[in-house]
Amino acid sequence: MGCGVAIGFYFGWQMALLTAAIFPLSAVGQTLQLKYIRGRAAADAKEMENSGQGLCYGFSCGLQYFLMAASFRFGGWLVVVESLTPINVLRVLFACSFAAGGLGYAAAYFPEYVRATFAAGLIFNMLKEEPLIDGVTTNGKKPSITGAVVLKNVHFKYPQRSDVPVLCGLNMEVNPGETLALVGLSGCGKSTVISLLERMYDPMEGVVVSCAHRKWLYVLTWREGLIDNIVYGLPSGSVSDEEIHDAARRANIHKFITELPDGYNTRAGEGGTQLSGGQKQRIAIARALIRNPKILLLDEATSALDTESEKLVQAALDKASEGRTCVIVAHRLSTIVNASCIAVVKDGNIVEKGTHQELMQAKGAYWALTQNQSTAAAI
Repeated sequence: MGCGVAIGFYFGWQMALLTAAIFPLSAVGQTLQLKYIRGRAAADAKEMENSGQGLCYGFSCGLQYFLMAASFRFGGWLVVVESLTPINVLRVLFACSFAAGGLGYAAAYFPEYVRATFAAGLIFNMLKEEPLIDGVTTNGKKPSITGAVVLKNVHFKYPQRSDVPVLCGLNMEVNPGETLALVGLSGCGKSTVISLLERMYDPMEGVVVSCAHRKWLYVLTWREGLIDNIVYGLPSGSVSDEEIHDAARRANIHKFITELPDGYNTRAGEGGTQLSGGQKQRIAIARALIRNPKILLLDEATSALDTESEKLVQAALDKASEGRTCVIVAHRLSTIVNASCIAVVKDGNIVEKGTHQELMQAKGAYWALTQNQSTAAAI
């Protein structure tokens, strides 16, 4: 823009003064035009095509032609009175008009520039932060994994909503090899317990004792072959084909894979598009089982599945839970009736716990949840 104005003043300062004064209006007009054109191309094009937008677009076009006519009229007067050559009039006119056009198009993207600058600032600030938890270092003690899980008087609030308590003095203990199911209404804090065990967050108060390592059950990254998805993350050659097949059998997916034309080399597709939801869940279970974890954390593992797929996945989960500690967050209560212990979470605390039979006989919070689900299913 500065270069265009400088060229204009060099070839005719009188003409450049006029154009420099009036062509910012042209820049405004071009900004309005560009916004209108971009709005027409957007998904809400029909909403943009109203009389107000059309009038604004027509005004911006007319304004540019009016300014151009005024500049030519003044340039003609300078040719006659001030002996300015016609070629210099055109040089000044087009140099300043191009400068105004560049300003107009740049101004149309200024809101995006502000948003991008703000977003980049957030990213750079995040990169500068030093996390309290160093998940990369290999220093320090490495205690043996027993499978015990203990939460003592845990209080927690999410940083984004620090005024809303999620866990309020929650106490929970799971012995090695036991299966604990957490049930309750949405937003009561069940998934927060899983996040604390994975140490996505640290509690505000209280103690979390867990030997869990982050082993994602349902990872969104899907590789080419099914065998690649099962051994994903393991060192190459660290497991044999028999171990892979055994994990697939326990995950109730081996028969399905062997019936495919390419067997374990079958492509899963981008994002696992060649597999159904239940098949992807069972592949993910096999991925977890081949690592032989001491602790298995399951958060709504069957919530998005149809009845038939749920049965297959539930059978795989029952096999997967054998011999290891399991903490299960479940919405469908029919999937956790065989758990060693069921804990009902309400308002950030455990209000009731026991086996399925014990809780049904007590006719408390758990019994009420089962009745609500039965009524909803009947409707």
